[in-house]
Amino acid sequence: MQSPWKVFMVAPLFFLPPLQSLASPLYEDQSRLSDSNGHTCVGCVLVVSVIEQLAQVHNSTVQGAMERLCSYLPEKLFLKTTCYLIIDKFGSDIIKLLSADMNADVVCHTLEFCKQNIGQPLCQLYPLPKAAWEFTLEKARQIVKKPPILKYSRSGSDICSLPFLAKICQKIKLAIERSVPFKDVDSDKYSIFPTLRGYHWRGRDCNDSDESVYPGRRPNNWDVHQDSNCNGIWGVDPKDGVPYEKKFCEGSQPRGIILLGDSAGAHFHISPEWITASQMSLNSFISLPTALTDELDWPQLSGATGFLDSTVGIKEKSIYLRLWKRNHCNHRDYQNIARNGASSQNLKTFIESLSRHTMLDHPAIVIYAMIGNDVCNGKRDTVPAMTTPEKFYSNVMQTLKYLNSHLPKGSHVIFYGLPDGTFLWDNLHNRYHPLGQLNKDVTYAQLYSFLNCLQVSPCHGWMSSNKTLRTLTSERAEQLSNTLKKIAAKEKFTNFNLFYMEFAFHETSVQHKLKPN
Repeated sequence: MQSPWKVFMVAPLFFLPPLQSLASPLYEDQSRLSDSNGHTCVGCVLVVSVIEQLAQVHNSTVQGAMERLCSYLPEKLFLKTTCYLIIDKFGSDIIKLLSADMNADVVCHTLEFCKQNIGQPLCQLYPLPKAAWEFTLEKARQIVKKPPILKYSRSGSDICSLPFLAKICQKIKLAIERSVPFKDVDSDKYSIFPTLRGYHWRGRDCNDSDESVYPGRRPNNWDVHQDSNCNGIWGVDPKDGVPYEKKFCEGSQPRGIILLGDSAGAHFHISPEWITASQMSLNSFISLPTALTDELDWPQLSGATGFLDSTVGIKEKSIYLRLWKRNHCNHRDYQNIARNGASSQNLKTFIESLSRHTMLDHPAIVIYAMIGNDVCNGKRDTVPAMTTPEKFYSNVMQTLKYLNSHLPKGSHVIFYGLPDGTFLWDNLHNRYHPLGQLNKDVTYAQLYSFLNCLQVSPCHGWMSSNKTLRTLTSERAEQLSNTLKKIAAKEKFTNFNLFYMEFAFHETSVQHKLKPN
């Protein structure tokens, strides 16, 4: 789930709405993006806020702040180019409105990136203007005379029709929908490229022209002639004629690690530097292209399958690294099959991306960690949209039956229970969000309210000032955890054992990642 534990939208992503929406962990059902345009509104408010703050920090004009922001963005993925195009199209109006002391909410409503539909509440991040909202908005419209005429719709998805963005959009869309590497020559679900579901997500392929060579398989003839399982061990010891794979790995019980999870398992992360004007520099966005093509996730750093050292002060090694340290024959045998917005319900749409053969591959440890999205959603009436224990039981059993038909015997499946997310409000509501640190004008409570109003909150139930609602959400999470406990205690499968664990929730580490810098 992890998306609610962080800053959810990043200002530069507004310049690429389709990439932002595809990568966003805010939705269990991505189709809802086209219905509300809430993501576009949030992106606009963040961008305009950052522009205004950059002008303040550097004592520059609004025009200078916009150019500064674009100069910080990398050329990759056309981020810099797109930024300048957006400025060319909307910059003059943004300058006029900010110069007239209109806040970001007013600017974005005037430019119609934010809209108040009939019968719906007004959604704003900042306090309302002193004058009546209708009067202020009409005044702003008079300042810009008329909305700018777009060559493409503001709806977000249509921008992908632009020639220089079409291929990028399609690559990311395919990678997310299929949850398999986009660049995979031999179609064995492993890749020699890092992003777009490549080896950041699952072990690096060592022969992308041979589908029988991939991480996690049992060695072919003890890998006398080639490294068929990509663990780096093959050939024959000339001293005694014994294959190295047989010498080092026979009887060592190699096994891989597979994660079925949501954005927490995918290690969703947005750098505060991306939305904090006082911290922005030419180095701030170096990692943004990689992050975008990994769906704003960092699986290479995740607690389950990470193979790089953590950058947020967590000293504990990932499960994969601990398995590798115990037995180097496990080298590269990891699969992070996690997705932003994943739940027990929609797991069935991408579980087939799992790569394991009952006869050809080593056993695996599978972690089932759908820890949030069965109780988290952005709907105003959030409780009825939560997964019921009965439906949850059905969804999990369907997953287990699939695993039993694909995992080799001797595997293990570990359930992670759902955490109590009340800390989201308790620990953060009165603290300043990175966007509000400069002027002390945006708290997490304000951000939560804004996202809830737009129905794009990653977890309305826990990110709410309504204590009763937070309690109901925690109660449902506990019910679903108890369902997992019962399944683990009663159900038996031929190819794996079942275990249940309370979610290994390290509040201090989460707070470290959340706290404003």
